[in-house]
Amino acid sequence: MQQESLIEYGSRRVIITITAIFCALLEIVDTTIVNVALNDMRGNMGATLSEIGWVITAYAIGNVIIVPMTSWLSQQFGRRNYFAASIIIFTISSFLCGNATTMWELILFRFIQGLGGGALLVTSQTIITESYPPEKRGIAQAIYGLGVIIGPTLGPPLGGYITDNYSWPYIFYINIPIGVIATLLTLQFVRSPKYAEKKSVSEIDFLGIILLAMCVGSLQYVLERGQEDDWFSDPTITLLSITSALSLFFFIWRELTYKNPIVELRVLKNGNLRVGTILSFILGFGLYGSTFIIPLYTQGLLGWTATQSGMLMIPAALTTAFMMPIIGKMLEKGVPQQYLVAAGMFLFFVYSFWGYKIITPADTGADAFFWMLIVRGVGMGLLFIPITTLALSSLKGQQIGQGAAFTGMMRQLGGSFGVALITTFMSRQNQFYRNDLVGKLDTNNPDVMNRVHGLQHSFIAKGMDPGTALGSGYKVLDYSITKQAAAMSYMDVFLYLGLMFLICIPFVLMVKGNKKQGKLDPAAMH
Repeated sequence: MQQESLIEYGSRRVIITITAIFCALLEIVDTTIVNVALNDMRGNMGATLSEIGWVITAYAIGNVIIVPMTSWLSQQFGRRNYFAASIIIFTISSFLCGNATTMWELILFRFIQGLGGGALLVTSQTIITESYPPEKRGIAQAIYGLGVIIGPTLGPPLGGYITDNYSWPYIFYINIPIGVIATLLTLQFVRSPKYAEKKSVSEIDFLGIILLAMCVGSLQYVLERGQEDDWFSDPTITLLSITSALSLFFFIWRELTYKNPIVELRVLKNGNLRVGTILSFILGFGLYGSTFIIPLYTQGLLGWTATQSGMLMIPAALTTAFMMPIIGKMLEKGVPQQYLVAAGMFLFFVYSFWGYKIITPADTGADAFFWMLIVRGVGMGLLFIPITTLALSSLKGQQIGQGAAFTGMMRQLGGSFGVALITTFMSRQNQFYRNDLVGKLDTNNPDVMNRVHGLQHSFIAKGMDPGTALGSGYKVLDYSITKQAAAMSYMDVFLYLGLMFLICIPFVLMVKGNKKQGKLDPAAMH
């Protein structure tokens, strides 16, 4: 009888794990799948470049507002009900996004989709972690990590393929069948833990909810729109930066003094979780920053299609998938997490320095990226699982959900900071290198004039009059300067990203490993 119940529990755990991974994938793929369809949406909706950017911003704001509250919401409504409701909200809003007829409709539905999606990621991680005993948590994080790391990589090629072969609404419609299946499996197999106690309406921390939404919502807006709106020269960006800082201060004060806080900040007393939260931020910075920059380079400078850029990332994603169970086993055998994280950071430095060496203005071939991206794939595997295992290793019961919410939020914010800082840095470097290169083009220099006259003669040979041909020669020279400046900016991004990870290695090695695994609350196993 006991044997049968063990088999039944084992098979239920497999189904729960698959459901949770699918939900995590749904959420993460949707973060990046839209990027490659923005041009089609813009044409279809008659939107400006600034308006279409809100399709990404609205989703990110919804996402980052809900993530820190997921543990509390799971407690309030029961984990199964909250998880199922989040999948339903995500699925319905996906359908509404595909059916949107105006720009602002699409932005509103994307915000609602972000609110549903934020819960999927953190709750998936909590469900998987709690379904496995402490000694198996390395494998549990490896399984969950498959979704988190493959998701951002799958998004662009999938989005490119759907947009090229069908139309942009189908990037939302593909969520619907997966969402329906995931909802049914959740209602059937996922159980709510017994330790969760529902609070009465009078005990709910409404002020905490408002302050949290103001803080992370304003911060996310500033990060997403800062570069485009020229940062603090824009009054909205300045006002929202002040709002974010003040609401963060009052939010921390409120959560530390209120009896039933919406976010349990005291869980950060756990040293491993503190370290894991900081490392999650760095991981998000590197993961989303590097996923963002390569398609930008290949499409912007090399002229590749969205599908070609996306396909380039697949071998790295498959490498990470292959590494996950191996790293999970290494953790089970007692290899210290901080050594694996340090190795991952070193590999990420190698990948970045490799990128710095191969970038050219026009002729970097796909084969030049292959091994460099394989190194990134191995490095990401070594970073993700040990960081999440380290962060959650000594937590128990409902602390696991609270810890997963912190690491999830910091990974998201790390990604937003990464993309915002990289975009700003590249824009500034681009201008710097362009001015520098133009300053070196002296019209008294015979080499410069020979180049211009050579271009002029080639245009005259094609039937242009001498004046137009000279103007076209200068335009070609200007275009080559622009490409050269852009390539040098990309080189700098790779170099500094790599150095950031290299500098972190000694600090990671100073972290004390968690020798005694925390025992899991038995209630969390059901």
